Amino acid sequence: MADMTTGNTSRADANRRRILDVALAELLRDPDASMDQIARAAGVVRRTVYGHFPSREALISTLVDGAVEAVEAAFAAGRDGTDDPVQALARSTLVVWEVADRYRILVALAQRSVTVQGIRERLAPVRESCAEVLRHGLDQGVFTSPLPPAALAYVHEQMLFALMEAVNDGLLRTEEAGRSAAVTILTTAGVPASLATALVTGLGEESGTRKR
Repeated sequence: MADMTTGNTSRADANRRRILDVALAELLRDPDASMDQIARAAGVVRRTVYGHFPSREALISTLVDGAVEAVEAAFAAGRDGTDDPVQALARSTLVVWEVADRYRILVALAQRSVTVQGIRERLAPVRESCAEVLRHGLDQGVFTSPLPPAALAYVHEQMLFALMEAVNDGLLRTEEAGRSAAVTILTTAGVPASLATALVTGLGEESGTRKR
């Protein structure tokens, strides 16, 4: 009986993961995709989707949770291996953008269904990590701002949302967005534009070399 229960649980977990993967792909392709469309794309009946997610809003909320976890891991990876606040902020912004770019449409959907307050609460750990980097940079004098670290971190968060919307609206090219975001974040922290541009360009080239 225990083996049967374990088997059923494993299948249910596998179904849930597949539904989430397919739902993300479908919503990125068609932001208005219905639960019926998602069920068909996942190869399951509508009842199975609703068995895991009672509403489209609940499904999107779960996807947002996954996106936030990915952003948090990316920010930590960007900080890893450097004690230089400028390098840490630049690298973390670049890697976070790679993750965020995948979820651009989802963020726009979430702002309609999860509420801005809900997104803000989910991102609190990332914002606190960013504030820590900014605090170190301000203490060392490599960043300058009239804002305290926590407020500046909040401004940076909102700027990234705005840049995602700019890409969604065709105002910023996707291939330029990551580096533009990193340079913008650095300059708003008081890093001279020429230095910010050179640093981000160098990090981009370094990343491209590693990928090859």
